[in-house]
Amino acid sequence: MSDVLTVVSYNVRSLRDDRDALVRVIRAVRPDVLCLQEVPRGPSWRRRREALAHDAGMSVAAGGRVGGVSVLAGPGVRVVRGQGDRLRWIPGLEWRALALAVVEKEGARFAVGSAHLDLVPRARFRHAAQIVQILDDAARTSGARAVLAVDVNERPGEPVWTYLAERFTDGHARAPRGEGRTFPARDPAMRIDAIFVDPALAVLACGGAEAARQDLRDASDHLPVVADIAPA
Repeated sequence: MSDVLTVVSYNVRSLRDDRDALVRVIRAVRPDVLCLQEVPRGPSWRRRREALAHDAGMSVAAGGRVGGVSVLAGPGVRVVRGQGDRLRWIPGLEWRALALAVVEKEGARFAVGSAHLDLVPRARFRHAAQIVQILDDAARTSGARAVLAVDVNERPGEPVWTYLAERFTDGHARAPRGEGRTFPARDPAMRIDAIFVDPALAVLACGGAEAARQDLRDASDHLPVVADIAPA
């Protein structure tokens, strides 16, 4: 369906695993929008990110060095704008960020954010609230519907997950594809990665990627989350 937007959330562990397997997974899924967490931030970070986008047949739409998050866009969407927002710094913890791209497909606009929440609960909640505000503001000013792809670092039913699920639709809970567990990739036991969407959007399916099993095991320590969404 031409009006379906395929969004993927993927923690790629700073490309420390099998990069060729990672590219094959991305190409197998063919995302319109790819939201990455743990993108390289060290030397040549920009070159490495752009090279991954090129090899996957995509382009960089949003994200900077801080926070290690990015949004890549496929050829089927038009990037209206992209931005990187640093979240409030909490002393002693990693500086987090939100990468956000407004994209358009078949006349429908989506404000898509990529985020990686902290291991510390108080930081997770503080940053989640800030992310919701930024994403809602971007959606409103752009005439778009919000989509959040996030490594939550906690499971469904826990405080931050519940907070996000009360404001957006948890894609996998609405239209599950598979069991949804994402970590660790070699023997997934937990669902800690998710795609949340504006309740006005239709979730057609959300869950695991249809890619070679060995590639999924070798590409990263997380499995990707794939969501097919459309205007309701």
